[in-house]
Formats: sequence, C-alpha cells, structure tokens
Amino acid sequence: MNKKEQDIRKKSPVQIRNKKASFEYFFVDTYTAGIVLTGTEIKSIRAGKASLVDTYCYFVGGELWVKGMNISPYFYGSYANHEAKRERKLLLSRRELNRLAEDAKQIGFTIVPTLLFIDENGRAKVDIALARGKKEFDKRQSLREQEDRREMDRAIKHY
Repeated sequence: MNKKEQDIRKKSPVQIRNKKASFEYFFVDTYTAGIVLTGTEIKSIRAGKASLVDTYCYFVGGELWVKGMNISPYFYGSYANHEAKRERKLLLSRRELNRLAEDAKQIGFTIVPTLLFIDENGRAKVDIALARGKKEFDKRQSLREQEDRREMDRAIKHY
C-alpha cells in the first residue's frame, strides 16, 4: 500500500473496520476492491450504518463475493429499500482474482474484509486480506502486546 492510498483511507469520512479479523488472523496480503451496490446501500454506508463482523469472501465462477456484510436499510428509503445481509460482488482485476484464488486454495488461508471506506470519488471500497488463522497462543501474545503498548502510552503521558 503506497502513501497516496493511505492518505485516502485517513481522509475518508466513513471507515468501518473489522476489528475481530486482526485478532483472529495474520494478514498475509491485502487488496482494495470495489463493491457492487444496489439502491440505497451507498446512502447507508455514507451514514456509517454498516458492519463487517463475521464477514468472509469466497469464489463462485471466477468471481469474488462477500458474505455476511450487514448494510442496514436506509431510514428514508421506500419500498425499494435494499436487503440488509445479501451477498455482494467484489470488483478486482482478473490478475488479482487469479492470484487470490490460487492462494486461498492453500490449507489454512481465507479471505476476510478488513475495512470499508469511501474513496475520493465517492465510491465504496473494501480492503480485503488474504489471511491465515491464529492459534490460541498467538491470540494471547497479541493481547499481551496490545496491553504492553497501552501501558507504555500511559507511562509516557504521565511524565
């Protein structure tokens, strides 16, 4: 990820994170994908009414789909409002799709969405990661490191 992409993510008014994913998985490789939305879904995302908890990606017919993403129905929507937990197609280049499909076939690897944001053109984008599951002791070590960082920050603020 280059500096320009990092700046776009930081400036985005909407940043919906999958905090559980970083605790459950080691991220091996990350990609930024577009997402196919219908109707009032973009309005709900801009309002911050989306969740990436318990989401994952899978391949069907050479296309990448995200399952479990919850985008709440738009409050001011009419009868044409969208379904909250439908499967949504992700947009990547053919080369990226082939690389991801090949890597995801290996045992122990999966594809998880990590961040949903709005880019500078007003489009919804999803950061996805090729991830390997953590063992129980890895999770304990991650918690310990996080707690140590917090303690160090507190100690610095007191001095």
